[in-house]
Amino acid sequence: MRILKLAVLISGNGTNLQALIDACAAPDFPAEIALVISNRPDAYGLERAEKAGIKAITIDHKSFDDRESFEDSVHEALTEAKVQLVCLAGFMRILTATFVRRWQDRLINIHPSLLPAYKGLNTYERAIEDGVRFAGCTVHYVRPDVDTGPIIIQAAVPVLSDDDPDSLAARILPQEHIIYPEAVCLIASSKARVRGHKVIIDDMPVPSGAYIAPVPKK
Repeated sequence: MRILKLAVLISGNGTNLQALIDACAAPDFPAEIALVISNRPDAYGLERAEKAGIKAITIDHKSFDDRESFEDSVHEALTEAKVQLVCLAGFMRILTATFVRRWQDRLINIHPSLLPAYKGLNTYERAIEDGVRFAGCTVHYVRPDVDTGPIIIQAAVPVLSDDDPDSLAARILPQEHIIYPEAVCLIASSKARVRGHKVIIDDMPVPSGAYIAPVPKK
């Protein structure tokens, strides 16, 4: 079985990193994490990687004079580790077009909204304010424009009348932990293919790469 080598880029707690660590621990999962990189030395995700026996390093963006030199260092570490797919998991740095093009179709991200709606920050607040009936999360290939790129998989959750940003986030986060490993599995199994601005998925167990979480019981 082909095993795809991953790198996970983080900035903080690393719950999506943990979901990927757990998925990769399964004997039949077609990927492994070769490297974890944090741009913050105090990120708890580094400890998660260490506990799992995964190589983890800090490349502190504050140590570099400009964004390009920081990204050159990240690129060098990824190349040295022979990484084949880069997963952004709460990585709080906007990557330049140069870096994104270096890793074209080998760089994915998870975003806490049903893209293309609510790109950027404060997604939960904006969804509640607009009165939408469903919110969710999206795994997508990264393109130079922020929170764009071909969509791989999404999960939707209902927005309840008494939701606040914290309660909505608490329902969406577990869905992130489901669909991020699923997206990696689809890519590693060569079932997800970029065609133009879309991702074509073969043998997807649910329609169009979407999960809809049930309404929670009161």
